[in-house]
Amino acid sequence: MKSKEPTLKYIAEKLNISTTTVSKALKGYKDVNTNTREKVLELAKELDYKPNSFAVNFRTNESKIIGIIIPEIVHHFFSNVINGIIAEAEKQDYLVIILQSNESKEMEKRQVELLMNKRVDGIIISLSNESNDDDHLKTILNKNIPLVLIDKISKLIDCSKVIIDDRKAAFEAVNHLIQVGCKKIAHIRGPENPQNAIDRFMGYKTAIEKNHLVFDKSLIYTCTKVSFDEGYNFAKKIITEHPDVDGIFCITDLVAFGVLTYLNEMKINVPNQIAVIGFSNWFMSEVISPKLSTIEQPGYEMGTEAFLLLKEEINNLKNNENRISKSIVLPTKLIVRESTLKWLRLFQSKWKFWTYTNLTFYI
Repeated sequence: MKSKEPTLKYIAEKLNISTTTVSKALKGYKDVNTNTREKVLELAKELDYKPNSFAVNFRTNESKIIGIIIPEIVHHFFSNVINGIIAEAEKQDYLVIILQSNESKEMEKRQVELLMNKRVDGIIISLSNESNDDDHLKTILNKNIPLVLIDKISKLIDCSKVIIDDRKAAFEAVNHLIQVGCKKIAHIRGPENPQNAIDRFMGYKTAIEKNHLVFDKSLIYTCTKVSFDEGYNFAKKIITEHPDVDGIFCITDLVAFGVLTYLNEMKINVPNQIAVIGFSNWFMSEVISPKLSTIEQPGYEMGTEAFLLLKEEINNLKNNENRISKSIVLPTKLIVRESTLKWLRLFQSKWKFWTYTNLTFYI
């Protein structure tokens, strides 16, 4: 028969002292006699005593659990976000429940309900592509549960957020295409609901107009799933409908991988005929051929900042302080690689070397 887990009461009875004294000794309170403290610690170690986390959390009105809802766990960007959250949460003894909405609004709503029923201390969400109402988010706030939105957010909800400046980053990406000589640039954008897809489209449009190019709605192709297959199929459509396109800006790197695959199959030279740029800086961006130019999106840092914001709100709630919504905007970076470097036409052969005035270039 399995023996019962040792309790504070059991240790107190064995040493003939009060449970309060045992609890204080284990927590290192200075008003406990040194000799008593040593006896408590020695017996606790001998019995392999572990605090009852449920009882502790019940007394403190905390679960020490937070919930995360993201569209896709396998997505490189979101996996980095999760790693950042978990790394910071573990430092403060928080358990993290990770849920995946699969870009479904209804699933996202059910998962919010589940987390609230689990009495989590706070929730971090990146909204699904289908999310077009905020009732479930308002419910979280009405129940006084701390909420932080990341990446895909709603501007209508008054809560803390961790984001990037998607308009600025998209503008930089498209402006780079124009600087390397592109005159007719297509945009494979995200669905119409997520704010980041809207902002990246607006950044694209602004770059086109500020550089005195013609904004053509027929050059905009809208994803529903933001997938490799959509990138591949839209590339085919772009080449058919606009054979003179010389640049493509993709909503994510995954979409850009599909574009590059089709262009490679068609023997269309990238970047000399068509330059391609993505968004996120997936690890695959450096190994695909040609290597993909992209915007680096700081997923790990986003996760870290999201947890710290959430923990601040949890502490404020515990101390009966007013909730103050904060927004953190993290910087992005343009990463220039082979898919936009048009000067590479000078060095077409992979193993060719060129010699000029005692200088040798190996490609």
